[in-house]
Amino acid sequence: MAHSLKPLHTFALNNQCQHFVEITSVEQLKAHRFSAPFCLLGEGSNTIFLENYAGTVIKMATKGITITERENDVLVSAAAGENWHNLVSYLLDKNIAGLENLALIPGTVGASPVQNIGAYGVELAQFVESVEYIDIATKTKVTLTNAQCEFAYRDSIFKHALKNKAVITQVNLALPKKWLPVLSYGPLKVLQNPTPKMVFEQVIEIRNAKLPNPYTLANAGSFFKNPIISNARLEALLVRFGDLPHYPYGESHHKVAAGWLIDQAGLKGFTVAGIEVHQQQALVLVNHGDSKGSDLITMITHIQNTVFARYGIMLEHEVRLINTNSECHITTEHA
Repeated sequence: MAHSLKPLHTFALNNQCQHFVEITSVEQLKAHRFSAPFCLLGEGSNTIFLENYAGTVIKMATKGITITERENDVLVSAAAGENWHNLVSYLLDKNIAGLENLALIPGTVGASPVQNIGAYGVELAQFVESVEYIDIATKTKVTLTNAQCEFAYRDSIFKHALKNKAVITQVNLALPKKWLPVLSYGPLKVLQNPTPKMVFEQVIEIRNAKLPNPYTLANAGSFFKNPIISNARLEALLVRFGDLPHYPYGESHHKVAAGWLIDQAGLKGFTVAGIEVHQQQALVLVNHGDSKGSDLITMITHIQNTVFARYGIMLEHEVRLINTNSECHITTEHA
């Protein structure tokens, strides 16, 4: 029976799926009969359904947080369906710090390791002790160590070898008792001897000032990944674009700001149907309504082509795009 996808993803395109299942327990998950195509979903804040989906959408809504104190750290075990920001806030209320730079990132705990969420100088991978999942083929529980998760920038094994083979049920985080603030990001540098709560509140203030709330203005958060380029490539770009924001990424590469590339290419406010490059933050695309997946694809390719023509950099979308029966990647070919 057809089910509306509009309330299930924050970009809110008006499409439907054939079947919808909400999972509230691991037992229910193990009993579920998976048949292709299927799509695993948290809060839908990083997923866009471009058209009607010809399969089953499975929403993880399991709950539960366990806190275990250890000698040098605190082990936090959170169920996949827990809201990420609520977890960060809940832990701070219990004087458990470390995740404050990741405040207000929309979505669920279960989705967080898939793309190794990160913000303001911190990545989830720094704190993951292990990730538990149910193997779809065998219905058995498997636990991966941090190293086995193969974390990278907005990436993990769950996007590759375990894609559509694993359903994350729990994330176990080790938060050191000795707290050190991460204040490398510009607007956080103003904080003098901050408490974790001060960092948390400053991050929320920054995000609210520059990012539209997906629950009041339809969007899927940061749409494109920050490109990683070689040091030599960066040097060449800085000759022409001296104020290009860049951050070291390992010894031989730098990460450059995708939002700046889009903004400086003159694309803020650019629209296709009801889809717009956000006026305050060019990294975000917003949906004012009456838009189709084809309009979004037109927008993505226009941004990619415009940025490539100016900087020679091909932007990759960070948001997961789903067509009729599978995930798809939009890119334009350039020689």
